[in-house]
Amino acid sequence: MKIADKTVVLMHYTLTSDEGQVIDSSAGRDPLQYIQGMHMIVVGLEKAMYDHEVGDKFDVKVIPSEGYGEYDERMTQEVPVSVFQGVDKVEAGMQFYAQTPAGPMPIRVKSVNGDKAVIDANHELAGKNLNFAIEVVEVREATEQDLAPFQQHQCKCGKGEGECCGGNGECECGGEGECKCKGEGEGEGCCCKDK
Repeated sequence: MKIADKTVVLMHYTLTSDEGQVIDSSAGRDPLQYIQGMHMIVVGLEKAMYDHEVGDKFDVKVIPSEGYGEYDERMTQEVPVSVFQGVDKVEAGMQFYAQTPAGPMPIRVKSVNGDKAVIDANHELAGKNLNFAIEVVEVREATEQDLAPFQQHQCKCGKGEGECCGGNGECECGGEGECKCKGEGEGEGCCCKDK
């Protein structure tokens, strides 16, 4: 079977820098599993995986725009060392999570100068080519269970929050982020759960 959208792929990989330094590898571990077409791996590698099959071994060079993006200086800023609460000594290379409106974001300390630190929110591989050595181990059709986490939303009748749809419990998705009773308007207790 060839790799196509909605196939589950297991692969071994070794990722190296342009200088040949190993950055990450599945060697000695279970193969990496992902679903093709669901953007679970960087876009450049996902594009290169199409039409390969079990046993294929090949190399892929992924450019920054199809990997972790170009390096963006605007994602660095100087902050007081005091923002790192509970840390005895802040040093370059340390990693933390910053709370943002979009949720936790990983940041690295780029440098420290006295009571100031420069933090960097770029991915550590931003601006770098990604060189993959790939071996395809398994390819199979994705099941409904495999695909369930990728469904946009699912209608679900609320329990304990009023009768849904007059008690008949039949709701359907009425569009982006809302549910309605089948054949009627909205029903109390009808809600969409984001997946």
